[in-house]
Amino acid sequence: MTYLTIDPTETSVMELPETAIGGRIDAVNVSQHAGRRQLLHDVSLSIQPGELVALAGGSGAGKTTLLEILAGVRAPSSGEVRCDSGSVAGSPPGYLPQDDIIHVEMPLRRTLQYAARLRLPAGTSTEHADRVVDETLYDLDLADRRDVPVRLLSGGQRRRASIAVELLNRPRTLFLDEPTTGLDPATSAEVIRLLRRLTERGVTVVLTTHETSAIERSDRVVFLARNGYLAFAGPPTEARRYFGVDDLTDIYDRLDREATPSDWAQRFAAWAPQEEIPVRSVMNSDGPRALGAVRQWWLLTRRNADVLLRNRLTLAVLLGSPVLVTVMMAVLFQRGAFDPRGGADVGPGQIVFWIAFAGFFFGLTYGLLQIVGEISVFRRERRAGLSVTAYVAAKIAVLLPVLVAVLAVLLGVLRVLGRLPALGWEVYVALLVTLIIEAVSALTLGLLASATVSSAAQAALALPMLCFPQVLFAGSVVPVDHMALPGRVISFGLANRYSFEALGRELHLDRFVDTVPGMRAYGDTFSGSVAARWLVLAGFAVVLTLATVRVLRRR
Repeated sequence: MTYLTIDPTETSVMELPETAIGGRIDAVNVSQHAGRRQLLHDVSLSIQPGELVALAGGSGAGKTTLLEILAGVRAPSSGEVRCDSGSVAGSPPGYLPQDDIIHVEMPLRRTLQYAARLRLPAGTSTEHADRVVDETLYDLDLADRRDVPVRLLSGGQRRRASIAVELLNRPRTLFLDEPTTGLDPATSAEVIRLLRRLTERGVTVVLTTHETSAIERSDRVVFLARNGYLAFAGPPTEARRYFGVDDLTDIYDRLDREATPSDWAQRFAAWAPQEEIPVRSVMNSDGPRALGAVRQWWLLTRRNADVLLRNRLTLAVLLGSPVLVTVMMAVLFQRGAFDPRGGADVGPGQIVFWIAFAGFFFGLTYGLLQIVGEISVFRRERRAGLSVTAYVAAKIAVLLPVLVAVLAVLLGVLRVLGRLPALGWEVYVALLVTLIIEAVSALTLGLLASATVSSAAQAALALPMLCFPQVLFAGSVVPVDHMALPGRVISFGLANRYSFEALGRELHLDRFVDTVPGMRAYGDTFSGSVAARWLVLAGFAVVLTLATVRVLRRR
């Protein structure tokens, strides 16, 4: 992957120096399999520097698959893709999937500022990064929308904003998947004009499309028949002559109705002159030094906090759920719950359990929607050199202070209302530490689930599935010693069990086990070391964090 260093003396980020113009791309016998199905069949083509190339074809023709392989987003099953006659390592600097991939909560300029600081080389000054952002906004005709939240931009403006992110580090090649999908004809033409201006300034642009207007404005079009057979590659005017049509739309009909995809590929191979791919020395793929993981973490932490404060719905969930849970616990338990009123009273055990579960619930709900809602943004930034560890650590860093605050308020309110006993401050510090460690382990579990699922709906379904075991097997509903063997085994892996036991130990619930018959079933649940349970909870958090990092790297 070749990056370009930005010279502060240049007048515009869109003005590329002569040595950086375009990038030649060669695909040599590229094939792609997905299980037993073959998505691409021995596709060979060359894209010249500074060209605008359209990949066209009907549904199932493999346009997006070919685009991702050319861009280095996925590796071909066989064959090779070369950039400037060197093997592609990783993805080129500019790749834009079909959806608009940009944080929508923040103003446009602020969104681009964060993106620029992540993408530009280490050592780039804040002033220079801001200048790059402002020039990019100007060049894409977005300067007057700089202070508008991205969610309020029009469709075409949001598409240009997504392109702007990719242009911040001045790519030599830009790949776009259906950049005009969902746009009206005028807006679609506006986007294509923008891409044409980029090629005039030296950027090689490759896009997938089914719109003939976009094909018409391209330098070359690549038509794929069903199942990824190369049916044609050349100028749009040449395509009309080759297929014998006046309207490019008729090519789709011919490819679908006449001959087989294999026949179309053989026909084009026999017709097209064989272009020799020059063998040259591999270009140096070492780009400028990327931003370090620690600086990425700090930048991502600031951005996460910024996004959080601007997203009213998320704020309502983060702050509203603790308020609701605290109110319900205050209503559920009577004052003096730690003064058993009879031999069958299990109030002390129950209130401790639900406090423990509240810590788990807060952490889990905070983590569940953190990643799945921006997985596309994560993938985009990962291709630009984002550290996965820094990304996950930044999520924890932003949410941890919120968890500490709501848990402290929970304990304080329950104490003021008489639902917790009057004990020394050191006891309440220990209670808070237990809840914080448990909440962090639950937060990391939520992040892992959020990184695993593919939609917010699936994340919502995961919430009860992850909560029910924590209720049933934590040792409150049924003491661990009274569970069947499978239940006891399950309880060993549940954070809520260790938090329940640690809180009970700190509140001296063991004294009720011998004096209150209803508490006798808990046996030695509240004996042992609190510190040992803290270590178990911390171990859960570490393991789940590492698992989240691993899952995200695979995604």
